[in-house]
Amino acid sequence: MSQPKMTFHVESRRVDAHSSTSRCKDAEIPLDTDLAGNRDAFNPAELLLAALSACIIKGIERVSPILRFTFTSLEVKVVGVRQDVPPKMESIDYEIIIETDQSDHQLDLLHENVKKYGTVFNTVAPGTVLRGVLRRKGAEE
Repeated sequence: MSQPKMTFHVESRRVDAHSSTSRCKDAEIPLDTDLAGNRDAFNPAELLLAALSACIIKGIERVSPILRFTFTSLEVKVVGVRQDVPPKMESIDYEIIIETDQSDHQLDLLHENVKKYGTVFNTVAPGTVLRGVLRRKGAEE
């Protein structure tokens, strides 16, 4: 018998002409839904990039104990390029910067696991050019 599929529930509402909010569990995120922009909130494209970043970080947290991979810091930088017609992210580039003394082989293995098992990563990848690197902190900065 198969396990039930994981489901997610988010509710969003318009606050006014300048902003909206999304809620799930006990968390709330302000959203930039103002046509002129709102510097105090993420717009939809930035939320997508943030979701990808969070997916990468969570994936590393998940597989690190399995791979016996230790690290002291982790940062993810993401840049998306928007295509106008039709509107979509035409490309997303990411850089994972990790402070660790693990071998280069372990770094490669960690990156492969991030690409293979990330829910958001695997949702975004088929619809855009998704390129990225995982590098050791201090290497080629």
